[in-house]
Amino acid sequence: MVADSAYYDLLGVGVEATEGEIKKAYKKKAMQHHPDKASRLDNPDNPEAHETFQKIGQAYETLSNPNDVRLSPSLD
Repeated sequence: MVADSAYYDLLGVGVEATEGEIKKAYKKKAMQHHPDKASRLDNPDNPEAHETFQKIGQAYETLSNPNDVRLSPSLD
């Protein structure tokens, strides 16, 4: 099965991305959206920063395991 394209979109890669490209995109997005960094830059009580960071981790976990790529739950 193919994973929901929302995971690819969230990481900013195409569905044809290699494992290396997925890992690189994950690291970049994780650094950008880390709750500690986001809270310093925006609002210290921003719950969206933590939620976005979790979604990025979920996307990476799903896409980086080629034996377990499946239809993803909604990211909403």
